[in-house]
Amino acid sequence: MTWRAPEIDRSHEPYVGDERTMLEGWLDYHRDTLLYKCAGLTAEQLRTASVEPSTLTLLGLVRHMADVERWWFRIRAAGEDIPGLYDGDEDPDADLNAVADADPAETFATFHAEVEAARKAAANLSLDHTFQRLRRDGRGDEMNVRWVYVHMIEEYARHNGHADLIRERIDGVTGD
Repeated sequence: MTWRAPEIDRSHEPYVGDERTMLEGWLDYHRDTLLYKCAGLTAEQLRTASVEPSTLTLLGLVRHMADVERWWFRIRAAGEDIPGLYDGDEDPDADLNAVADADPAETFATFHAEVEAARKAAANLSLDHTFQRLRRDGRGDEMNVRWVYVHMIEEYARHNGHADLIRERIDGVTGD
């Protein structure tokens, strides 16, 4: 039997709520949208690049967003001392690029686990909780959890646009 990305019952964004409810709701909507773009596809379809010379794939996007969830919510905001998921000296973008041998079922399980871990890490932090992001040049930026939510919504929205185009190329499916 051929493995296929699971179908998803996508959540809808909230129409009314306090700030935290809106941020979490919109983030969940975008998380689900990425999975919705992958639903029903085989492993090979998930590895199909958008268009040459780009190597961008749906599987790479799922891997990337799992890593981004870990990076911003757990490592940065919550200060957990854990490595990135796909860190490598050879290719700093291995999350996006190293998909030829990646196991899609494992990738999707990792994505779900990281989203859940991110939710748990964020639940204990105020939107006003601040942390330092250190840059490679040694400079630092003070940021808060509110910024992380807004950034994550932006990050998913941008990559969901990529996912739209990739999915259309694979099998003609369009729509949000």
